[in-house]
Amino acid sequence: MATADTAAAAAQAPQSPLQQILQNIRALDQRQKLAGGVALALAIALVVGVLLWQRAPSYAVLFSNFDERDGGAIVTALQQQNVPYRLSPTGNAILVPAAQVHDVRLRLAAEGLPKGGLVGFEIMETQKLGVSQFHEQVNYQRALEGELSRTIQAIASVAGARVHLAIPKQTAFLRDDQKPTASVMVTLRPGRILEPAQLAGIVHLVSSSVPRMGEDGVSVVDQSGNLLTGGGALRQAGLDSSQLQYVRDVETGYIRRIETILSPILGAGNFRAQVTADIDFNQVEQTAETYKPNPTPDQAIRSQQINESRMGDAGPQGVPGALTNQPPAPATAPITTPAVPPGNGTVVGGSVNSNRSAVTNYELDRTIQHVRQAMGQVKRLSVAVVLNHRTITGADGQTTTVPLTEQEIAQVTSLVREAMGFNGNRGDSLNVVGSAFAAPEAEPPLPLWKDPEVVDLGKEGLKYLVILLVVLFVYFAIIRPLLRSVAPEAEEVEEEMESEEGAEVTLSAAALAGESYEARLARAREMARNDPKLVASLIKEWMGVNEEGRK
Repeated sequence: MATADTAAAAAQAPQSPLQQILQNIRALDQRQKLAGGVALALAIALVVGVLLWQRAPSYAVLFSNFDERDGGAIVTALQQQNVPYRLSPTGNAILVPAAQVHDVRLRLAAEGLPKGGLVGFEIMETQKLGVSQFHEQVNYQRALEGELSRTIQAIASVAGARVHLAIPKQTAFLRDDQKPTASVMVTLRPGRILEPAQLAGIVHLVSSSVPRMGEDGVSVVDQSGNLLTGGGALRQAGLDSSQLQYVRDVETGYIRRIETILSPILGAGNFRAQVTADIDFNQVEQTAETYKPNPTPDQAIRSQQINESRMGDAGPQGVPGALTNQPPAPATAPITTPAVPPGNGTVVGGSVNSNRSAVTNYELDRTIQHVRQAMGQVKRLSVAVVLNHRTITGADGQTTTVPLTEQEIAQVTSLVREAMGFNGNRGDSLNVVGSAFAAPEAEPPLPLWKDPEVVDLGKEGLKYLVILLVVLFVYFAIIRPLLRSVAPEAEEVEEEMESEEGAEVTLSAAALAGESYEARLARAREMARNDPKLVASLIKEWMGVNEEGRK
């Protein structure tokens, strides 16, 4: 009777879906189980691969434009360090994960990579015995060229450099002596130029590194073949690029002065100013020596010489007669005896000639002036200022533009005149005009497919869409067929539940309270007579369970 009650209870309690899935899996043969395992493993591998692809690290450039020897050495070093790398489609760049770029560069730099394809003074460390003097000189020249090239490459604007030295053989004859020369080729980075100070530094660096080399013996050429030194049309004309820069700086300075004084009055964007400066770069040296036409009364006398002389005939002297015809008296020394006059008489008549000359030298009154005019003087300024119409907001909230009055324009003109330092003697000109500014042209909207934010969002969404499609494919193509093959359909479970619910099995209160064995046996027999199909299915299930248990 207990067996019958147990069978009835088992028939009334349905199996759980998990138990049915396990039972169906056990019922599969070996080939079906193997195919299901392979499909499940493939689905897991596909999902994991998509997730790893989403989280794949982005690659950044480690080195580019390297020498072939350096490229091989770098790849070998990366393989030894187990660093993943890629080559660019053009083969001129090595890519590594962006998070490891700086770390890998430091480690490769510790190994001396990249060498840049240039040989420095390390070549002297591998000298062999028996090398001739010629080979030693060639190796030294190669090392010097390599070191100079490496030094020039350290400049920010220079991507690569090659130095060629022409060092003549020394000779004992001064007539045949030649000084060394150098040729430098620089490869500039995109959008970069060499400033005059940088170019002069390269020339000085090379000339100072080679004995007896002058700066005029160094030629610098860029990658386009343009000669950067040695004199061009600009230098031959005596011009300098710094002069043009100076003119631009002067004009910019005047424009800033005008903008600074007009911005608080008119507001930024309501005026435009342009300045043209005529700068004099001529070097003028002038020496002038001037003299005053007539000396002043108080002018100093430098030297004076006066010459005075007299000449005359005394005529006859004394009383006419015998006494006057006497011979002259004997001569006497004037020191002891006074001189005897030629006659005792007085001058009765005769003529005397006197001559007087004077030479006076005054100090020269002259002015010597030596003037050297400085370069960069402003010869003339031309200033043009355009004023926008004033914007007025009405009571209704609408804005209108009105032109500036003559008084306002005159006020602005006066301010600009003082700001620019107007000088009419040198020919400065100033023109202030009021006019309505044209409305700025609206740029066409950027298409959505060209918007960077939309593109990035689309790429991110595409990743998740691919993941979703893969998951759906795995579910509908692999997992769902497997579940259908091992799990019962929901409709079948519902039918079984309904069929089981349709069978009315009732227990009386006496049975629930507990009946005797005979009473339960009688009730089971009655159930078998009333519903033999249920009892048969229950017996079949027991037999199946027993057989499975024996298995």
